[in-house]
Amino acid sequence: MSARQQATDRLMADYQGQVPGAALLVLHDGQPLYARGYGLASLEDNTPVDAQTNFRLASVSKQFTAMAIVLLAADGRLQLDDPLARWLPGLPPATRDITLRHLLVHASGLIDYEDVMPDGLQGQLRDADVLEILKGQDRTYFTPGSSYRYSNSAYALLALVVEKASGMAYPQFLHERIFSPLGMNASVARTDEGPAVAQRAWGYSHIDGQWQRTDQSPTSAVLGDGGIYSSISDLARWDAALYDQRLLPAQWLQQVFTPGNTVQGETDVSHYGLGVRLQGEMVWHSGESIGFRNVQIRWPQRKLSVIVLSNRNAPEPYALARRIAVIWGAPAP
Repeated sequence: MSARQQATDRLMADYQGQVPGAALLVLHDGQPLYARGYGLASLEDNTPVDAQTNFRLASVSKQFTAMAIVLLAADGRLQLDDPLARWLPGLPPATRDITLRHLLVHASGLIDYEDVMPDGLQGQLRDADVLEILKGQDRTYFTPGSSYRYSNSAYALLALVVEKASGMAYPQFLHERIFSPLGMNASVARTDEGPAVAQRAWGYSHIDGQWQRTDQSPTSAVLGDGGIYSSISDLARWDAALYDQRLLPAQWLQQVFTPGNTVQGETDVSHYGLGVRLQGEMVWHSGESIGFRNVQIRWPQRKLSVIVLSNRNAPEPYALARRIAVIWGAPAP
């Protein structure tokens, strides 16, 4: 084992053993420099994490929702500056000036659906339920296009736009246009009626001194903002596709990484692109959901990427991933 690998394992020590674990991938120029699983995907079954373990990506999913919209724009099925109302009629007057681009870059000002969910909710919300909730909110946090506020509501609605513009269910569109072409054969937008997640990691939280399974919440079935499951093996294929034109022509792919909105109040984020955070050389996104904490960080100029997926409620792995990246050639934070 190399000195770099040993140093990396020391940083990942908290994920080793009979505890909820993590999958780590370090990529350079499309080749894995280090890929390893730590700890357990299922405490009940003693199943170890490996490179094929599929984690709920949470908000790391947003880059796939954004890519779906851009693919449809490249197809001529929609335009990024279309009014939202063209695709999802029935929203209240306060939202009439919102465009698809506003949704993509968190400039919509939409009310956070998590804050206005109905009392006594039975079961889980779906993306269509988010739309119904927002139809009752004739207000926005700010004039659309005038500011920034991170919005799960926006990405839930974008998944519905994908369905309207493509004529496919959102999970089917992702499979046919992104996952299957890239060979991401185990990646899915999970629904109860859809295929089971292969080699699934279950989410856990540390409660009263012990790990308890906390895999689902009332919002876990909303797909557009965070419902995709994938592995470091599949995400390596996704990372590679962001350097070439196998999914999108160059002029469209460039738009994904172009600053679309100025970000304030978030650490290490100066701008938001289309489903990605931007800061200096870095292109990245984190994901946090009940029982899962993930991060994907890319330095495209160096063709270096670090991905950490974990099935536990804490800690957030962003700072850890930055430290690991330095070992493998990234600039120090």
